[in-house]
Amino acid sequence: MARETILVVEDDRDILELIVYNLEKERYTVLKCNTGEKALERLFKNEPALVLLDLMLPGIDGFEICKRLKSDVSTRHIPVLMLTAKGEESDIISGLELGADDYMTKPFRPRELIARIRAILRRSSGTAQPPGKHEAISVHGIDIHPGRREVTVNGKTVDLTFTEFEVLHALAQRPGWVFTRYQIVDAVRGEDYPVTDRSVDVQIVGLRKKLGKAGNMLETVRGIGYRIRSVNSP
Repeated sequence: MARETILVVEDDRDILELIVYNLEKERYTVLKCNTGEKALERLFKNEPALVLLDLMLPGIDGFEICKRLKSDVSTRHIPVLMLTAKGEESDIISGLELGADDYMTKPFRPRELIARIRAILRRSSGTAQPPGKHEAISVHGIDIHPGRREVTVNGKTVDLTFTEFEVLHALAQRPGWVFTRYQIVDAVRGEDYPVTDRSVDVQIVGLRKKLGKAGNMLETVRGIGYRIRSVNSP
């Protein structure tokens, strides 16, 4: 029985064949393309369950593909796993800011790749969602609607990236509680997600800027992490 459909975007023929072989062995249906333009065409036409995305592509690169995917209401729900030789922290942060769900660097181990894909698909299907995950939250004039993935501040819609939304939602579920950076990563991505402290700091900076005055409710707890100010605090 065939499993979910995965779109693989990779311009290196040998790596593409390796990925396709391992995915098909696990009975996934695989769509493949080697340019950004073809990827966008396939993406909007076929709507895969997941996109496995190389960054260094001819024409439109992986960052731009991810940006377009996550900014379109019809495709933003599709998870993205970035697979690339670009392993610098700045590249990882850029990918996560755009809404990528995971990030692996080349060379990679096929078994680890399959495990990452399974984990992402479990989360995106909702089987790993905790109780209350889809309940609306209101705190300090910030209204968060997980089902619609919408955030408003005093009635005005705020445009957040996928990861910014997830960080804000994780903190807002427990106002006053202090979360370490790794607890935030676990809440957003799942345990053992390979990401740096710095990427969490980047998300918080982005949230404070976009939330305006309400961003002051996001407090830094020196030496520990972050929290949303308690609802009883002034």
